[in-house]
Amino acid sequence: MAQQMSIDEARTILKKFRDDQTRDSDLVVNIWDTVLMDSCQKLGDELWLVYEQVCTAALDCQRYDIAESCIQALENKFPKSIRVRRLQGMLYEAREEYSEAEEEYKSILEKDETNMYARKRQVAILKARQKITEAIHKLNEYLKSFMTDYEAWNELCDLYLSQHDYNNAAFCLEELIMSNPHNHLFHQKYAEIRYTQGGSENMELARTYFAQAVKLNPNNLRALNGLFLSASYLAVSSGKGVKDKQVNQKYAVWAAEQIKNKYETQQAETQLKETKVKECIDKLIESLQTN
Repeated sequence: MAQQMSIDEARTILKKFRDDQTRDSDLVVNIWDTVLMDSCQKLGDELWLVYEQVCTAALDCQRYDIAESCIQALENKFPKSIRVRRLQGMLYEAREEYSEAEEEYKSILEKDETNMYARKRQVAILKARQKITEAIHKLNEYLKSFMTDYEAWNELCDLYLSQHDYNNAAFCLEELIMSNPHNHLFHQKYAEIRYTQGGSENMELARTYFAQAVKLNPNNLRALNGLFLSASYLAVSSGKGVKDKQVNQKYAVWAAEQIKNKYETQQAETQLKETKVKECIDKLIESLQTN
């Protein structure tokens, strides 16, 4: 595909990736190899952005030869650039030369102690070395200065989950939900954490947030399953009165019916029979209504 592109087509594709902040590293490297590398001077001042973009893609693809040549070209043009030093650090990381990478990031922070990218790369090194406790500490320190970095909150949540620290993971999700209350995935993930913790109080929270995730995105099948499971638990095991159990039973039946409808819409009848999904859901609904 890339071999048949013109230079203008190639630069348009790369610019779109940059503007949209998306990545297709294999395609970017392929475009560079087959279209732009021998004609890169025709890109004018855009060349330096392309070098940086291609370098990052090359690291993803373990094409260290391309990454090195891009870094060298950028260093020749911008000999004191912190952005170029960061790319060099990422090259060290990709080669698992973590001590060299750490020194590179320390050098960046000596010049600019507020450089958020270098500080996040330090966390990445600790994570790669399986030093999760130190990574959590470093990321917490980072978030004291950059509280609105929601990618960092999500990463911290995952680090806590890897250590089975559900309360702190839930706190991170609460921060994310406050920042973006319309993101159904944040509600779903928070509900899953509370569901994992168990107990009636956590199950009620899980049901509430699964329901909100479904409200925000009715096609979120995982949230529907979570709503069904948490409501079913509360309908059977809750220590509250009959009225509360009946309400949870209705939630569970509704969720089960929605799940069945999703399968009926997305799968042929023969597939449903083969997987017995419809039969299982019908039995669950019947059991809930009987109870």
